[in-house]
Amino acid sequence: VSPGCRGAQGRLAYKLLHDLFANYSSALRPVEDTDRALNVTLQVTLSQIIDMDERNQVLTSYLWVRQTWLDAHLTWDKDGYGGIDSIRIPSSYVWRPDIILYNNADERFGGSMETNVVLRSDGHIMWDSPAITKSSCKVDVSYFPFDGQRCRLTFGSWTHNGNQIDLRNQLDTGDLRDFVENVEWEVLGMPATRNVITYGCCSEPYPDVTYTLLLRRRASFYIFNLLLPCIMVSFLAPLGFYLPADSGEKVSLGVTVLLALTVFQLLVAESMPPSESVPLIGKYYIATMTMITASTALTIFIMNVHHCGPGARPVPPWARRLILHHMARLCCVYEVGESCKSPQRALGGREGVADAGGPGESPGEGQLGAEVQGCPWEHCLCHHDSLLRNVGYIAGCFRRHRANQRRTGEWKKVAKVMDRFFMWVFFLMVFLMSVLVLGNAA
Repeated sequence: VSPGCRGAQGRLAYKLLHDLFANYSSALRPVEDTDRALNVTLQVTLSQIIDMDERNQVLTSYLWVRQTWLDAHLTWDKDGYGGIDSIRIPSSYVWRPDIILYNNADERFGGSMETNVVLRSDGHIMWDSPAITKSSCKVDVSYFPFDGQRCRLTFGSWTHNGNQIDLRNQLDTGDLRDFVENVEWEVLGMPATRNVITYGCCSEPYPDVTYTLLLRRRASFYIFNLLLPCIMVSFLAPLGFYLPADSGEKVSLGVTVLLALTVFQLLVAESMPPSESVPLIGKYYIATMTMITASTALTIFIMNVHHCGPGARPVPPWARRLILHHMARLCCVYEVGESCKSPQRALGGREGVADAGGPGESPGEGQLGAEVQGCPWEHCLCHHDSLLRNVGYIAGCFRRHRANQRRTGEWKKVAKVMDRFFMWVFFLMVFLMSVLVLGNAA
């Protein structure tokens, strides 16, 4: 095209713009019949999800909004203007529908950018404008971090009812072809529906187009930073029962694990909305903390049993049968020199042997007493009463010491059997809770 032709086209475009807007007003709805509704078509393209604020329930997204309508006052014969079929002019020159986001949550209430519109010779106007919107979104964190959200973007006219503007969606879904992938959220779809609602303020119907953004959280970050550390810390709690009671670290381990889970619980609570629905990972934390609290309390009780002094009562017969016999075999707790495969000696027989010559008296002591009682008078010094009293006192102290040692050893074994039993019980509880959480997430 020669420079002269391009100059002629430019002069014709200026003349066209002057002729179109000589008697045009952008304040009135551009229809020839004011009783008829103006058809406005809306299409939304999702470009990017900027942020999802779960605590304040606000979705920040970057959208491209396309609106098309017919302006009956802006038509021309393209042959009369050198074949010009379309021109691009500032959007402030023409009438624009007051389509806004109903569930806007931006404190500044910003709208679309002031971009140009494409005006065609038949009067059709297409207005593409980018917009960064903050919309309210009802967040359900019951299955966090394996949750999905449904955020609605509702567009409609603020002042024109359905008898003046007939708003319709161009496609049944939002355009996701230019969507930039988000690191936290995966977009499953964006279906569009048209709704006609009659509000309480007015009797006229108001149509709107609602785009439902279907989101699913990418849980890998939360699994490796919140869930797996909690599971590993939880499996440390039952190991407190395996620690020797004389180490002095049994209670401190339980308290340390409880404090660690409290830190994780606070991290989750800071990012979640203060609602009645507790997230799934929060329920897991609470259940684990309750279990660790119970294990710490049981550890304190078992340590009290372990450190029973010489003045403690003997182990009751029911506890001897249940704990020292059945539960000890179940948990493979045996004395030194015994094993799970070696037969366990009968407790009653051992006690009978130990008590044959009195509590804790050895067989040798009984024989010595018999020899002393039956020794000839002329060959020993048993006729000395003071010596007999001293020997009897020493033998009695030795028997009482042996009895106290046996009683203390039985209580220590009771504590050890209870430690092993509760260790396996709490290991099973942690495993079942972890499987239950993952099963509910699936």
